[in-house]
Amino acid sequence: MSDTTTPHDAAALPLVAAAAINALVAVAAGAFGAHGLRERLDPRRLEVFEVAVRYQMYHALGMLAAAWLAGRGLALARTGGWVMQAGIVIFSGSLYALSLSGVKVLGAITPIGGVAFLVAWGLLAVAALR
Repeated sequence: MSDTTTPHDAAALPLVAAAAINALVAVAAGAFGAHGLRERLDPRRLEVFEVAVRYQMYHALGMLAAAWLAGRGLALARTGGWVMQAGIVIFSGSLYALSLSGVKVLGAITPIGGVAFLVAWGLLAVAALR
Protein backbone atom coordinates (compact mmCIF):
# COMPACT_ATOMS: atom_id res chain seq x y z
CA MET A 1 0.00 0.00 0.00
CA SER A 2 1.45 3.37 -0.99
CA ASP A 3 1.37 6.50 1.15
CA THR A 4 -1.49 7.86 -0.97
CA THR A 5 -3.74 4.83 -0.48
CA THR A 6 -6.59 5.59 1.90
CA PRO A 7 -8.14 2.99 4.20
CA HIS A 8 -11.21 3.06 1.94
CA ASP A 9 -9.07 2.31 -1.11
CA ALA A 10 -7.39 -0.58 0.69
CA ALA A 11 -10.77 -2.02 1.72
CA ALA A 12 -11.87 -1.97 -1.94
CA LEU A 13 -8.81 -3.84 -3.26
CA PRO A 14 -10.09 -7.38 -2.55
CA LEU A 15 -13.21 -6.51 -4.55
CA VAL A 16 -11.05 -5.28 -7.44
CA ALA A 17 -9.08 -8.52 -7.34
CA ALA A 18 -12.27 -10.61 -7.34
CA ALA A 19 -13.63 -8.57 -10.25
CA ALA A 20 -10.43 -9.09 -12.23
CA ILE A 21 -10.48 -12.84 -11.56
CA ASN A 22 -14.11 -12.99 -12.71
CA ALA A 23 -13.25 -11.11 -15.91
CA LEU A 24 -10.32 -13.46 -16.54
CA VAL A 25 -12.54 -16.51 -16.04
CA ALA A 26 -15.25 -15.03 -18.29
CA VAL A 27 -12.75 -14.44 -21.11
CA ALA A 28 -11.31 -17.94 -20.73
CA ALA A 29 -14.79 -19.50 -20.58
CA GLY A 30 -15.87 -17.52 -23.64
CA ALA A 31 -12.88 -18.78 -25.60
CA PHE A 32 -13.50 -22.32 -24.37
CA GLY A 33 -17.14 -22.09 -25.42
CA ALA A 34 -16.32 -20.70 -28.85
CA HIS A 35 -13.51 -23.11 -29.63
CA GLY A 36 -13.91 -26.15 -27.41
CA LEU A 37 -17.64 -26.59 -27.01
CA ARG A 38 -19.12 -25.59 -30.36
CA GLU A 39 -18.84 -29.17 -31.68
CA ARG A 40 -19.70 -30.82 -28.35
CA LEU A 41 -22.86 -29.03 -27.20
CA ASP A 42 -26.17 -28.66 -28.96
CA PRO A 43 -27.02 -25.05 -29.89
CA ARG A 44 -29.37 -24.51 -26.91
CA ARG A 45 -26.81 -25.66 -24.33
CA LEU A 46 -24.12 -23.57 -26.02
CA GLU A 47 -26.45 -20.56 -25.83
CA VAL A 48 -26.94 -21.17 -22.10
CA PHE A 49 -23.15 -21.34 -21.65
CA GLU A 50 -22.77 -18.03 -23.52
CA VAL A 51 -25.38 -16.37 -21.28
CA ALA A 52 -23.35 -17.48 -18.25
CA VAL A 53 -20.19 -15.96 -19.75
CA ARG A 54 -21.94 -12.70 -20.67
CA TYR A 55 -23.50 -12.18 -17.23
CA GLN A 56 -20.25 -13.07 -15.50
CA MET A 57 -18.43 -10.37 -17.48
CA TYR A 58 -21.16 -7.77 -17.01
CA HIS A 59 -21.06 -8.30 -13.28
CA ALA A 60 -17.27 -8.39 -13.10
CA LEU A 61 -17.45 -4.87 -14.53
CA GLY A 62 -20.19 -4.04 -12.03
CA MET A 63 -17.88 -5.22 -9.25
CA LEU A 64 -15.26 -2.75 -10.49
CA ALA A 65 -17.85 0.03 -10.26
CA ALA A 66 -18.71 -1.13 -6.76
CA ALA A 67 -15.03 -1.10 -5.80
CA TRP A 68 -14.66 2.41 -7.20
CA LEU A 69 -17.56 3.62 -5.05
CA ALA A 70 -16.30 1.67 -2.04
CA GLY A 71 -12.91 3.34 -2.46
CA ARG A 72 -14.73 6.62 -1.88
CA GLY A 73 -16.01 5.41 1.46
CA LEU A 74 -19.38 4.01 0.41
CA ALA A 75 -19.52 0.79 2.42
CA LEU A 76 -22.91 -0.11 0.96
CA ALA A 77 -21.27 -0.25 -2.47
CA ARG A 78 -18.71 -2.75 -1.20
CA THR A 79 -21.58 -4.89 0.07
CA GLY A 80 -23.21 -4.60 -3.34
CA GLY A 81 -20.01 -5.76 -5.00
CA TRP A 82 -19.83 -8.86 -2.85
CA VAL A 83 -23.52 -9.58 -3.50
CA MET A 84 -22.64 -9.42 -7.22
CA GLN A 85 -19.93 -12.00 -6.54
CA ALA A 86 -22.55 -14.26 -4.97
CA GLY A 87 -24.80 -13.69 -7.97
CA ILE A 88 -22.00 -14.68 -10.36
CA VAL A 89 -21.35 -17.89 -8.46
CA ILE A 90 -25.05 -18.81 -8.31
CA PHE A 91 -26.31 -17.48 -11.66
CA SER A 92 -23.37 -18.11 -13.96
CA GLY A 93 -22.22 -21.14 -12.01
CA SER A 94 -25.59 -22.86 -12.31
CA LEU A 95 -25.77 -22.06 -16.03
CA TYR A 96 -22.24 -23.37 -16.63
CA ALA A 97 -23.15 -26.57 -14.78
CA LEU A 98 -26.47 -26.88 -16.61
CA SER A 99 -24.94 -26.39 -20.05
CA LEU A 100 -22.07 -28.79 -19.45
CA SER A 101 -24.03 -31.50 -17.66
CA GLY A 102 -27.46 -31.23 -19.24
CA VAL A 103 -29.04 -31.61 -15.77
CA LYS A 104 -32.03 -29.31 -16.14
CA VAL A 105 -32.86 -29.10 -12.42
CA LEU A 106 -29.78 -26.87 -12.05
CA GLY A 107 -31.76 -24.17 -13.82
CA ALA A 108 -33.97 -23.89 -10.72
CA ILE A 109 -31.04 -22.31 -8.86
CA THR A 110 -30.33 -19.67 -11.51
CA PRO A 111 -33.07 -17.18 -10.49
CA ILE A 112 -31.54 -16.90 -7.01
CA GLY A 113 -28.41 -15.53 -8.66
CA GLY A 114 -30.54 -13.18 -10.74
CA VAL A 115 -32.15 -11.83 -7.58
CA ALA A 116 -28.67 -11.32 -6.11
CA PHE A 117 -27.77 -9.26 -9.20
CA LEU A 118 -30.87 -7.10 -8.75
CA VAL A 119 -30.15 -6.57 -5.06
CA ALA A 120 -26.53 -5.71 -5.81
CA TRP A 121 -27.42 -3.07 -8.41
CA GLY A 122 -30.00 -1.65 -6.00
CA LEU A 123 -27.33 -1.40 -3.29
CA LEU A 124 -25.03 0.44 -5.70
CA ALA A 125 -27.80 2.87 -6.59
CA VAL A 126 -28.61 3.58 -2.95
CA ALA A 127 -24.91 3.96 -2.10
CA ALA A 128 -24.41 6.45 -4.91
CA LEU A 129 -27.52 8.48 -4.04
CA ARG A 130 -26.81 8.82 -0.31
